[in-house]
Amino acid sequence: MALVFPIVAIVVFISYFSDSRFIFPLAIAAYLALGGFLVMARFELHRFKKYFFMGAGVLMVIALIFITPDLYDKTRKVISDGSLEVEEYKPFQKNTKAVILDEPATLKIEDDLPIIDGATALYPIYSAFAQAVYPEADYAVHGSEVMSNRTGQAYTNVINGTADIAFVLSPSANQLKEAKDAGKELKLTPIGKEAFVFFINSKNPVESLDVDELKGIYAGKITNWQEVGGKNETIRAFQRPENSGSQTALQKFMGTTVIMKPPTEDIASLMGTVIGEVADYKNHNNAIGYTFRYYSSQMVKNNKIRLLQVNGVEPTVDTIRSGEYPITNEFYAVTAGSDNPHVEAFLEWILSDQGQEIIEKTGYVPIQK
Repeated sequence: MALVFPIVAIVVFISYFSDSRFIFPLAIAAYLALGGFLVMARFELHRFKKYFFMGAGVLMVIALIFITPDLYDKTRKVISDGSLEVEEYKPFQKNTKAVILDEPATLKIEDDLPIIDGATALYPIYSAFAQAVYPEADYAVHGSEVMSNRTGQAYTNVINGTADIAFVLSPSANQLKEAKDAGKELKLTPIGKEAFVFFINSKNPVESLDVDELKGIYAGKITNWQEVGGKNETIRAFQRPENSGSQTALQKFMGTTVIMKPPTEDIASLMGTVIGEVADYKNHNNAIGYTFRYYSSQMVKNNKIRLLQVNGVEPTVDTIRSGEYPITNEFYAVTAGSDNPHVEAFLEWILSDQGQEIIEKTGYVPIQK
């Protein structure tokens, strides 16, 4: 039986690391090997043991061949919308990273707190708003008056009344339709500006792309880095799921240019089926992805990725403020007819000097300057 356990272990190992389409054939092979061993032992067919060992050896070799590419892929850094540790920005917690004003806020809300939600990248901002204006409490990241459910769910929550204000980028066509179908009108109050940025592996020699080159890559017309001054490597252009803030920003950037289908990966569902989901960015040398400047600053800490210049301009606070950086987006406090009595006063305060100071100190560009 000693030989059976390594075979089963290999199959379990592969089921974790390898593409799901290999799991079932290898599991069957393992059961056949186990069955063959038991039959050989039961009927004392020891003269066939060399064939059994040969078959087991072949199975191990096949397993290694199958797993090597996937194991290498697993070692690459994955960057997704969850890369920002929002817990570090919770309001009122000890050593929070959320900005704290130097003086008391000119607005204080003690009861009927507006429920706020929003994009992960904007949580540091609206957490700091709550820290300045709301009473001190433990506001959980999920299910509290100050929650973070990402862009798509935040829009849904403000449309169905679960949240009073959503701090997000501009809505997608689907989100506008969702509001219309619910008989709601979205009110978008611009509160700040941010750069939409593209990032690559830090070892990629390309430093700048122009707008047309970026559109060409995401339209699938430019497919090799050599076409834009890089190495002879196929471009792997990652995208984000539909209705995410960054995917909506890409759609806005592309305009009428059709976006190619995104890379996908097979995910085994609880129902036993295999679902193709939009793949998270994996930091291979030939990869390119996109996000927002502040959000990316949380991901560049290890220097494994690098932001691209666009039209030769780096995305900085100064180039966003001046308009020199060519891909700049406003972000909003979005409401949909909330009856909370404090919403309007809260929005006015966000646009005041104190609210705009929080936006600037967090690392974004205020709308008022």
